[in-house]
Amino acid sequence: MTRRIFIDKQSPKAYHALVQTSEAVRATAADAGLERTVVELVNLRVSQLNGCAFCLDVHTKAAVRAGEETRRLGVLAAWRDTELFSPLERAALALAEATTHPTDADAQEAAYAEAREVLTEDQISAVVWVAVTINAFNRVSILSKHPVR
Repeated sequence: MTRRIFIDKQSPKAYHALVQTSEAVRATAADAGLERTVVELVNLRVSQLNGCAFCLDVHTKAAVRAGEETRRLGVLAAWRDTELFSPLERAALALAEATTHPTDADAQEAAYAEAREVLTEDQISAVVWVAVTINAFNRVSILSKHPVR
């Protein structure tokens, strides 16, 4: 296998800008009234969809620190098939999936309609920003082949 360049190390100014964006997004989510556990569920679900082992490791630890239950983390990939997630969390997860796979117009419309039922406009915006940001971090880690330590 070809050795990968850690693009975060190769281009630190660009990576630092992404980190600053992430910090602003985290603050935006908090200001919108989204609990940290919701943010971490979104981070984890997007990372599952993208297959980013590094981000899954980082955000599983962050979710546990934020008070998330291991039981819910264990079934997150099948969140639609359980009643363990609140309507707000379900709406956030559906919106995160639609953000990650934007070419599925039907799923996007359904997710947005569900989000409008339970999330404020500020929360919808924050969830989309969280999903956009973790998608960017996933690509950095996947393409750099960041190892799980």
